[in-house]
Amino acid sequence: MMGEKGKKLVYIGSDHAGFKQKAELKSYIESLGYFVTDIGCFNEESCDYPDIAREVSEKVTENAGAFGVLICGTGEGMAMTANKFKNIRAALATNEELAEMSRKHNDANVLTMGARITDLETMKKITAKFLSTPFESSEERHIRRVNKIGQES
Repeated sequence: MMGEKGKKLVYIGSDHAGFKQKAELKSYIESLGYFVTDIGCFNEESCDYPDIAREVSEKVTENAGAFGVLICGTGEGMAMTANKFKNIRAALATNEELAEMSRKHNDANVLTMGARITDLETMKKITAKFLSTPFESSEERHIRRVNKIGQES
C-alpha cells in the first residue's frame, strides 16, 4: 500500500519500554523513503503492548503491502500478539540475517524488536534490511509454506 506521494506505508508502535527507540526509528524509516504512521504509545507511562500490537496489526491487514514495526522490552510479547491476527506474519529479529530471511522465505509483514535486548543502531540495520528485502515469490516452496501459515488449525 502506498501512502503520501506514493511512498510505501509503515505503521510503527511501541509500549513504554520501546518509546524512545520508536521515535528514533520513525525518523530513520522516513529517511529511507517510507511514509510512517505512529500508532503509539506517545509517552513513557506504562501501557499494555497487546493494545499497540493489535492496532498496528489491524492497520497492516487493512492496507495490503504495508509493513508494521513493533517494539517492546523483548519483542516477544509484540510478536505473540501480532501473530494472532489473520494475514499477519510477525517476525522477532535480533540481527539482520533474521530480518532478511523472515522477508525472503516467510513474507513477514511485521517486524518486532526488543528495546532491552537490541541497541538502537542495530535496530536501524535490522529495520533497513527487513524493509528492503523482497519476498522470494518466484520460489513455489516459499509460497506454499506461507499459505500453510495462514491456514486454520
